[in-house]
Amino acid sequence: MSLAEASESRKARLTALRKRKAGEATDEANGEAEPVIKHRSYDPDTRTLKKRGQEEDVEMEDTVEHQIEGLAEKIIAEDAARRAQDLDLFNIAPKRPNWDLKRELDKKLSKLERKTQESIHTLIRQRLAAQKGQSDDIVGAMNAEQQAGEHDGSSDEED
Repeated sequence: MSLAEASESRKARLTALRKRKAGEATDEANGEAEPVIKHRSYDPDTRTLKKRGQEEDVEMEDTVEHQIEGLAEKIIAEDAARRAQDLDLFNIAPKRPNWDLKRELDKKLSKLERKTQESIHTLIRQRLAAQKGQSDDIVGAMNAEQQAGEHDGSSDEED
C-alpha cells in the first residue's frame, strides 16, 4: 500500500466518522447522506414542546457548590486562629520606636545646622581679629585676613 492510498483511506474514514458524529445516516449503496432528526425538546406525536418532569432532573454530585460547601467557615476559623497568634505586642510595636521623632526633627535640625556653621565662622573670624589686635566686628576680621594674606604673599616674594 503506497502513501497516497493510505492517505485516501484515512480521509475516507475521517469523513465517515465526522458524519456519524454529526448524526447523518449514510447509505453505503447510494452514497447519499440523510440527516437524522433528533427531537430533544419537541414531541412529534403531539406536535408540542416536551415538558421536563422532575424525574428527568439529575442531581449533580460533582458541582462547585458541593465542593466549596463549608469552605467559608473553615477559612473564617483559620483567620481567627491567625489573628489570635498575631496579637502579640512585640509584633505590633515598630522595630525602631523613634523613627517618627527623627523624621520630624530632621527639618528643624537642617535649619540649626546652617546657623551653627555661621556661628562657627563668626567665632573663627573673631579669634583671628583678636590675634591681630583689631576690633571684634566682621569688617575688622576681614581686613585682618587681607593684611595677613598680603603679609604672607610679600614674605613669599622676598625668599
